[in-house]
Amino acid sequence: MIRQRVELARERQTARLREMGIATNAAVPAAFVRRLCALEHDALALLESAVSRGTLSARAFDRVARVARTIADLAASPSIEREHVAEALVYRGRPA
Repeated sequence: MIRQRVELARERQTARLREMGIATNAAVPAAFVRRLCALEHDALALLESAVSRGTLSARAFDRVARVARTIADLAASPSIEREHVAEALVYRGRPA
């Protein structure tokens, strides 16, 4: 069951990123993260809050957005929601 979810998530990534010549969310260049990993308003607010508090750098913002996009793909969600960002922040192992 987990393998199937992962395979479907990879298919979603491949289909979404094909035109850019990118295979996975992890390979999205920093210059394109905010466009290709677009966040819902609440999700963006959560990340911006962490940046404004100084607990998240711009590079870390991009990394968290990529992971959140993958979490959304695993959940078959077309958009990155606050819950996806919150989960990605937990995986960082540090408070955001």
